[in-house]
Amino acid sequence: MRTLSKSKLMAYRQCPRRLWLEVYQPALREDSAATETSFQTGYGVGDLARKIYDPDQTGRLIDIQKDEFENAFNLTQKFLGQKLPIFEAGFKAQGALAFADILLPHKKRWRMVEVKSATHIKDYYYEDIAVQTFVAQASGLSLAQVAIAHIDNSWVYPGNSDYRGLLKEVDVTDEALSRQSKVQGWIREAQSILAGGVEPKVTTGEQCGSPYECGFYGHCSALEPQAKYPIRWLPRFSDSAYRSQGIIDLSDLPSTVSLNQTQQRVKDCTLSGTPWFDAAGAAVDLANHVLPGYFLDFETINPGIPTWKVTRPYQQIVFQFSLHRLGKRGKLEHNEFLDLSGNDPSRACAESLIDACGEVGPVFVYNAAFEKARISELSERFKKLSKRLLAINDRIVDLLPIARNHYYHPSQQGSWSIKSVLPAVVPELSYQSLEGVQDGGGAQGAFLEAIHPDTTADRKKQLGSQLLAYCKMDTYAMVRLWQVFAGKTLWKL
Repeated sequence: MRTLSKSKLMAYRQCPRRLWLEVYQPALREDSAATETSFQTGYGVGDLARKIYDPDQTGRLIDIQKDEFENAFNLTQKFLGQKLPIFEAGFKAQGALAFADILLPHKKRWRMVEVKSATHIKDYYYEDIAVQTFVAQASGLSLAQVAIAHIDNSWVYPGNSDYRGLLKEVDVTDEALSRQSKVQGWIREAQSILAGGVEPKVTTGEQCGSPYECGFYGHCSALEPQAKYPIRWLPRFSDSAYRSQGIIDLSDLPSTVSLNQTQQRVKDCTLSGTPWFDAAGAAVDLANHVLPGYFLDFETINPGIPTWKVTRPYQQIVFQFSLHRLGKRGKLEHNEFLDLSGNDPSRACAESLIDACGEVGPVFVYNAAFEKARISELSERFKKLSKRLLAINDRIVDLLPIARNHYYHPSQQGSWSIKSVLPAVVPELSYQSLEGVQDGGGAQGAFLEAIHPDTTADRKKQLGSQLLAYCKMDTYAMVRLWQVFAGKTLWKL
């Protein structure tokens, strides 16, 4: 009988096929950059939790990588007799194994705390902690309480490495204990699937992204019939009912299916291979926004563990902006801000933004909700700058709805992100031509590397150049989209 880890059991709860692949074909797994980032955040929060729960550093840490499983189980039993905090305590019983983030002595019993980097308790955490509780108790551990500690995103970091208050603890003892018989069933079912030796036949669907993004999606989807024009390209349209009937291509979608105007446009343009452009409508929408105009884009970082004083967990901190200014006669100028000092860039960014944006003229962005929220946050933090910052917000004009309402090209595949629209409208421009940083996730990674104390001066300079080029491309892309939508294609921009 195979002994299954908690992570394997949770994989089974998501999808039996995922469990099978995790065990027999792990090399097929390809985690996304977002998944890797979430892993790193989780590791960081876990490390910090040990300091919060054991400020005197009297506890015992079991290093699974160094100690290996069997030795980790033995060390756990040894440390349990010392009545000190234990981190990564290992337990194995009844066909399953698990490692507890935090074990704290509680009179003659123990408190078990699982640490999560999310800002609230998600439904599947109850199953996770139920497995943890089952294995620990089956190993003979006497538990007084089971809790989940998650990040409190309303907490404000006071500075000086004082992270007391970052984690909010919730008692989930009743929820964990109520699922103990179910855990036994999950273990039996998972072991039965693995004993069969045959990869389960499970079609891709909503479970591929819930509750976790599955790294085997590429493998599974490649084995299924491929649609030339997938129904999933239709925006805000659920294709699950049609997939269950074997209908996966837009060409096979019955004409009786009710689609809204945008969905119908995507379908028609995709099947005909013909772009659609309401040039007159786009020009009318832009006509009231007279030049000079500004084209603004932010790059931000949102660490789960706040880096700078008076910031909150996962708060979006602007570390960079690019701003193109387009004059009435087509003169184009560029301004930019980037702070790689490692200090909080917020106030310097706010002051530079005010200076760069002037006092009149539309400020064009792509997806206004994001930029307006960041400016509002800066105005709340820096009261003396608030009036001038909010005045910029009042001037913001969103190019996204203009693109969505007046333009569609089959190559967009149902997306109106600027990276989908730009190559269709202005094919000579491409983010692929940029060196290093080519998307927002890459920009965050480059920023973190650049401000790290171990990064060399030459590497920091290289990263700075890449960040500036990427952000500049974002606002220049908006300038070129504006040019086409406003009917100014003869201008040399």
